[in-house]
Amino acid sequence: MESQQSKTTEDSKTKEAELAKTIMARHFLPSLIGSEAWEGYVFSDLKIRIKESTDLYGAVLWPSAMVLCHFLETNQDKYNLTDKNVIELGAGTGLVTIVSSLLGAKVTSTDLPDVLGNLRYNVQRNTKGRCKYVPVVTELFWGKEVEQRFPRATHCFDYILAADVVYSHPYLEELMDTFDHLCQDNTQILWAMRFRLDLENSFVDRFQQRFHLEELYDLPSLSIKLFWAWRKDTTTKDRGEAAA
Repeated sequence: MESQQSKTTEDSKTKEAELAKTIMARHFLPSLIGSEAWEGYVFSDLKIRIKESTDLYGAVLWPSAMVLCHFLETNQDKYNLTDKNVIELGAGTGLVTIVSSLLGAKVTSTDLPDVLGNLRYNVQRNTKGRCKYVPVVTELFWGKEVEQRFPRATHCFDYILAADVVYSHPYLEELMDTFDHLCQDNTQILWAMRFRLDLENSFVDRFQQRFHLEELYDLPSLSIKLFWAWRKDTTTKDRGEAAA
């Protein structure tokens, strides 16, 4: 029995390592160094060029965004974004917004004002003429402002997307309230998170008080997990039907 369990564990680790390798292989560097620094990614059979701003934490692309993008592209049978209303929180460099738009979603891409210039540049550069819907890039301060910017009566999102929005910053309660406000009965949350400190674990624990949470990916080699979540007053069956 122990040998069988050991083999199962090793197989799981091998699959995880292969998946992580496949995801990270979507990243490439330019063959020539030009006047503008950028890094490349391949999604939806298209090359995406992302400009980072290293002096801003939110304007750097973290691996969690790649994990979420890979999942969205390879699971379109269950999580089909075509014609869906999608909002991304903490969009950063815009990769998730770009890939979601390429997959046919109507995307509202949000972040703080100091990140918007770089975010808007990347989104426009990589979606112009490629997407059914033009993504909307707009500022959003988490917390009370979300009720004014996105009233529930007029803004209903099918998906909330987030990658690496939980880390050591002082706005975790505001983030929780933002999830809570935006997530209506038919809304699904897809959230990729890199675990760095106990802070992340405690946020997940508190998150589960308000939302059902299922783990879709666990990638220890990247210290990243991908979650699927929805309001606690809806069932798994309802979620599955909504995703179809």
